[in-house]
Amino acid sequence: MELRQLTYFVAVAEELHFGRAAARVHIAQPALSTQIQALERELGVQLFVRTTRRVELTVAGETFYDRCVRILSDIDASAEVTRSVAGKTARKIRIGTIYPAIIGVLPAFLSKIARKYPDIQLQIQSGSTGDIIRNLETGQINLGFIRPVENIGSLRFFSIASDEYLLAVAKDSRLAALDEIGIDDLRDQKIISFSRQNLSYTERYFAEMFAEHDLARNIAYSCDDTFALISLVSAGLGIGFAPQWTMDFPNRNFELRKVRGVDFRIGMGVAWNTEDPTAARDDIIDIARSLVRPTIRLATALSG
Repeated sequence: MELRQLTYFVAVAEELHFGRAAARVHIAQPALSTQIQALERELGVQLFVRTTRRVELTVAGETFYDRCVRILSDIDASAEVTRSVAGKTARKIRIGTIYPAIIGVLPAFLSKIARKYPDIQLQIQSGSTGDIIRNLETGQINLGFIRPVENIGSLRFFSIASDEYLLAVAKDSRLAALDEIGIDDLRDQKIISFSRQNLSYTERYFAEMFAEHDLARNIAYSCDDTFALISLVSAGLGIGFAPQWTMDFPNRNFELRKVRGVDFRIGMGVAWNTEDPTAARDDIIDIARSLVRPTIRLATALSG
């Protein structure tokens, strides 16, 4: 089994079309088909179901695809680590990020990296904090923008910002006209909440708050992400708590209002693996630290 065969297989698995995959890896289509057939013979299993209309992965093919992606990524990462150990500038930085960072601190980080290292390749992938931590530990990514975690083992984290959650109400709603909103003002409202199977810290907080104030019965709609929640609020279907970064949405039809007695903030920061020379380089971390918002520095000073 050759490394190039794994590369060819991944291309076909992602394109599900031999012609497009051949163009992607810069070989002729017949040659690509021959390589995939040779790979299947060596493995003794069928990786694809081929018809005149489409190409699909078999169950064995799906399993092999996951392994191949990991192998190729490990090889690529090993090359970058080796270059870093030798003092060479990294050619690629893989960054994992939760969504709030994409429209918040990530653009500033990418801009600074690109200015300092104009030839570097930046690979961005979004996911949950848990997914990003696992990828940091296995070396699949070099840097992660995530929710707060503990410094455990080789994992390191520092905060750079925090999001305050406020009540999102439609612009023409009764609550939008109030000078001050209290918990009791929510009792005649339909509440929009999250329905994720594995509740995050944010979602658990609001679920417990609704239960504590006997508002759980007011939950009329549920959704899986902030965008869906804001869409429901904008349509006038109810109210919900959303992070302050949603204020930047264009043409928004909702307002964010403070609720007396509700003070919820959740941090966000940068994590990396100290065993990864690419991420642990002082210049990379210094650029990340330069993103720390003044409020975070002040809060750190006051608590320290």
